[in-house]
Amino acid sequence: MTSVVDRLHGNSPVFSVEFFPARDEAEETVLWRAIRELEAFDPAFVSITYGAGGSTRDRTIRTTSRVAQETTLLPMAHLTLVNHSVAELRNVIGWYAAVGVRNILAVRGDPPGDPNGEWTAHPEGLTYAEELVRLCRELGDFCVGVAASPYGHPRSADLDTDTEYLVRKLRAGADFAIAQLFFQPEDFLRLRDRVAARGCDTVLIPGLMPLTTPRTLAKTVELSGSSVPDSVARRLDPYVDDPAGFRAAGIDLVTEVGERLLAEGVPCLHFYTFNRSKATREIVGRLGLVPARA
Repeated sequence: MTSVVDRLHGNSPVFSVEFFPARDEAEETVLWRAIRELEAFDPAFVSITYGAGGSTRDRTIRTTSRVAQETTLLPMAHLTLVNHSVAELRNVIGWYAAVGVRNILAVRGDPPGDPNGEWTAHPEGLTYAEELVRLCRELGDFCVGVAASPYGHPRSADLDTDTEYLVRKLRAGADFAIAQLFFQPEDFLRLRDRVAARGCDTVLIPGLMPLTTPRTLAKTVELSGSSVPDSVARRLDPYVDDPAGFRAAGIDLVTEVGERLLAEGVPCLHFYTFNRSKATREIVGRLGLVPARA
């Protein structure tokens, strides 16, 4: 199977998308509508998330398997350490291989119920994402990605320490990293500079979320760990009570961030979709990342 890195080494920049497993039949319908709508746009890969403590493990495997077997898309499955023994991790990695999935995003994961709570390793598990990277590489010919935090992980002492942990994950065998949410292109570019300054030559992909509603803005604050910059607030605050105006301003803002990042040479933009496709399709179309046949 093609690897994520293979898809990033073409002549032109590309985009990728992230989905989460459906919890019921109605969500399943919405999810697969979005998958099929984006399939025509030929994303470089499709990322399927993995719930805290393995809460969506079976659904993740099932969804990833369907993407691999029923679509033309390249799936990448998430895997976390939370509440998993090494034996369980080996089983999940084996399941991925059995359904033809060879791309894995290896993350430590957040504590169930409270993402900012105290993290405790499983007594028969692993403690760090870099250990999970090594395990994946030991068990097969996998392309492995890791997560990066432009503002630093909440539990890191400072940005230098956080960058050192990221570099350790990459040197443990990760092929690329996906940066979690941020607001301004400079936030990502500074992360890229910090990694490069440590002599680590890797593929670093920025993660973007279309800002279509105040809810998606609040989610970006939650997931990034950063407050809304004044420059962003000035663009969006006038439309808090105007859904159409907020959506238009948010799409413009994220498109501008994407334009700047592409101008800075990033090979791929990764979109967090909330299992919807319309806003992502609009942005990638405006950025010229859509194949002629779409």
